[in-house]
Amino acid sequence: MKFWRLSSLYFGMIQIIKMLYGNFAEADSFFCFVELLSGLRDNFCQKLDNSAVGIRGTLSKLSQLLKKYDGELQHHLEITTEVNPQFYAFRWITLLLTQEFNFADIIHIWDTLLSDPDGPQETLLRICCAMLILVRKRLLAGDFSSNLKLLQSYPPTNIGHLLYVANKLQ
Repeated sequence: MKFWRLSSLYFGMIQIIKMLYGNFAEADSFFCFVELLSGLRDNFCQKLDNSAVGIRGTLSKLSQLLKKYDGELQHHLEITTEVNPQFYAFRWITLLLTQEFNFADIIHIWDTLLSDPDGPQETLLRICCAMLILVRKRLLAGDFSSNLKLLQSYPPTNIGHLLYVANKLQ
């Protein structure tokens, strides 16, 4: 299953770069793919799933980041409504937000992930945290089912603003 996700990401990256660069698309896309996943590789190692650097550790980091910047929202999501990051952020993180946004927005997001000196992992977590903050009012007004539905089907948003908010979380 994890191999399928990685191959889908790689195939998508080939298509993006082929449109932009033509002849050297496969070599360029492989380089970008390796760069992107080098900072995220521990999320795809099953033996590390329960460690501090595996996917559960990454989800815990997202929860702590949200608590740092919006403790009320984190408490409401995880304690009051019991919407844990595993229910929505697992997909966000392992698929690098490809299911949440359209193609053009993904290019912008991935460009940010590849260009941030903090590395893709920290940048991705800030973007995920910003996504939660941007729908804060709706989440605080919602219950388990409405919040889960909102987060599993993220509403259209201005990507420039999302990345601006994520950048402010540094």
